[in-house]
Amino acid sequence: MSIEKILQALTKLEKLHKSLLEIAYKKTEAIKTGDMDSLNQLLKDEQAHVAGISQLEHQRQLEVTDYLRAKGIAPTDNPTVALVLENTNTDEEKALLGAARNKLLLTLETLRHQNDLNQKLTLQSLQFVNLTLEMLRPKPDQINYSKTEVKGPSQDKTYFDSQA
Repeated sequence: MSIEKILQALTKLEKLHKSLLEIAYKKTEAIKTGDMDSLNQLLKDEQAHVAGISQLEHQRQLEVTDYLRAKGIAPTDNPTVALVLENTNTDEEKALLGAARNKLLLTLETLRHQNDLNQKLTLQSLQFVNLTLEMLRPKPDQINYSKTEVKGPSQDKTYFDSQA
């Protein structure tokens, strides 16, 4: 059995992840400029990409499982391309599969870094908004509502005689 279908799945996954990376770059700019309408649209686009990636990942797992079964290897719960690399016979297939895998991993790592940056920028923007709101909000006078104790002779004595 050939690894063509696995290579096609990896190539499609890499293309979708690169497109998702472009969205992440645009999100960075939208966060920097404070363009909320653009950011909302980018989030919707991102959700669509994630759904497509999820479907392609499922397809990749099926292709890897089929390849391993054809080789007489019992697939695991999460069939990986690394397992296919270990069980591929020809050097050419190993090279092609390894290159496709490495390109995808590089794109994933870049995407992870960009998403971390976006998360930090979002947190920083939120902290700035909170600081600004605190500075604009009037501070209430400090009022002590605690019970004050009265000390002196009249504290326990009453002048009303209940027996009279």
